[in-house]
Amino acid sequence: MKAAHPLRAMTAGEEPAVQRAARASSERVDVVKRARALLAVRAGQSYTQAAREAGYKSGDSVSQLVERFNQQGLAALHIAGGRGRKVRYTPVQREHILAQLQRVPERAHDGTATWSLKTLERALRQAGLPQLSATTIRTVLQEAGYRYSKSRTWCATGTALRVRDGERVIVHDPKTQEKNS
Repeated sequence: MKAAHPLRAMTAGEEPAVQRAARASSERVDVVKRARALLAVRAGQSYTQAAREAGYKSGDSVSQLVERFNQQGLAALHIAGGRGRKVRYTPVQREHILAQLQRVPERAHDGTATWSLKTLERALRQAGLPQLSATTIRTVLQEAGYRYSKSRTWCATGTALRVRDGERVIVHDPKTQEKNS
């Protein structure tokens, strides 16, 4: 039986990348499975055999994978768009979260001298984000480059406040992105 979507020839850059992904122990399991399935089809196995070897239940999954690979190339190894939980908060609301963090809390009004996730959550809920959770706040702050420091405050990663020659200076680490990734 002839395959509905035969695998196209891999380019010189795609083949080593797929082989690397198939044997990488640090790669996501789903990416490794897709890479192994593609290599099995490339080796001449049927979609059913390739599915069995890669850990899929049916050859239809491999057929769809091959079709995506033919169209998208290496992007077919990764999760397709539209999967996962949808973003609930808009960029404007995320900016509001960051602005609230940068505001110095008022002890009388906010009940704290420094922001924790819970006190920040309470303040943001009062400010018009009633469904906001501490987990969402943490995610937004981490995506913006903030980390919770030992001083139990949120600070921008890669920046530090130093006193030099009697005046305060904000120092930036040029390797921040490199260290975070």
